[in-house]
Amino acid sequence: MTYTALAVIGVLAALVVDRWVARTQLTSSRDWWSAYAIIVFFQLLTNGWLTGRGIVRYDGGSIVGSGSTTFLGDGRIVYAPVEDLAFGFGLVLTTCVVWTWLGRRAGEDPA
Repeated sequence: MTYTALAVIGVLAALVVDRWVARTQLTSSRDWWSAYAIIVFFQLLTNGWLTGRGIVRYDGGSIVGSGSTTFLGDGRIVYAPVEDLAFGFGLVLTTCVVWTWLGRRAGEDPA
């Protein structure tokens, strides 16, 4: 299975958990998207530094597009494959959903 397929599955799974399993509905809020914009900015900085310097390399056949630096023209944003952003989105969303869900459960009356 390619990194692209895994990233898509990760995003879809995170959205299903947010919307229907935990019912936190984080992706419906403006606060979530504002916080995620900050996260993705730093993710791009870090990922761009790691891939731009050659510390992390990807097999061209496992990601969308190939080539060096462009803004989405070859499937990369600031050196990083779009799959990294998708996978990161899934990870961050799932973490926030679990955190929110556990917080709500802790606030429930145990009786």
